[in-house]
Amino acid sequence: MTVYLVGAGPGDPELLTRRGAALLEKADVLIHDRLIAHELLSLAPPGAEVIDVGKTPGQPRRQHEINQLLVEHGKTGREVVRLKGGDPFVFGRGGEEVEALQDAGIDYEVVPGVSSAFAVPAAAGIPVTHRGLSSSVTVVTGHTGDSTAPGGVDWDALGRAGGTLVVLMGMATRSAIAAELMASGRPPTTPVAVVHWGTTDRQQVVRTTLGSLAEVDLPAPSIIVIGPVAALGG
Repeated sequence: MTVYLVGAGPGDPELLTRRGAALLEKADVLIHDRLIAHELLSLAPPGAEVIDVGKTPGQPRRQHEINQLLVEHGKTGREVVRLKGGDPFVFGRGGEEVEALQDAGIDYEVVPGVSSAFAVPAAAGIPVTHRGLSSSVTVVTGHTGDSTAPGGVDWDALGRAGGTLVVLMGMATRSAIAAELMASGRPPTTPVAVVHWGTTDRQQVVRTTLGSLAEVDLPAPSIIVIGPVAALGG
């Protein structure tokens, strides 16, 4: 049997791929993240074992525990679906889960999902590239700190690079992100859009500027789009 790492898409359950839906419908075990559309759970057959491994703030489940869970269930010979928000390989730690399955000799398949990094701006009417405004887009985690550390973000380089910047998991550090980018040359007047619960019926969009980003009061899950294209679609 195979463990399937399935991307659930950006939020709207209608944006799950047909391949993902077909696998959910035959799952014996469904291991899912916290921020997936819970309507998708109903696609699993009656009697399927459904396990929530969401990393709830204040009660985090360690990644190595999730890896071990996948290995344990993968060894049972049942159909195991690991349902992950967005795309499994875009800040979803899917690569680590694949490594654990490989080390254990368990077959796996990665089923790509629609990434929130591109779908959420699109749902807000924002093209992440646009002729005459942006010919490049960079997707980055909102973590700040030592840019020289392994996996660190070089905000100075991003500030000088131009183009569109899509920041995931960045609301808690939005003030520091804005400060870093402005210090490296991005003007305070740079358009910014913050999209909360993008693609869903709870979607909210706040338009602002880099200099005022710290004042935006939206919780997670929110995506920050920085650059001239953020002024579009309003």
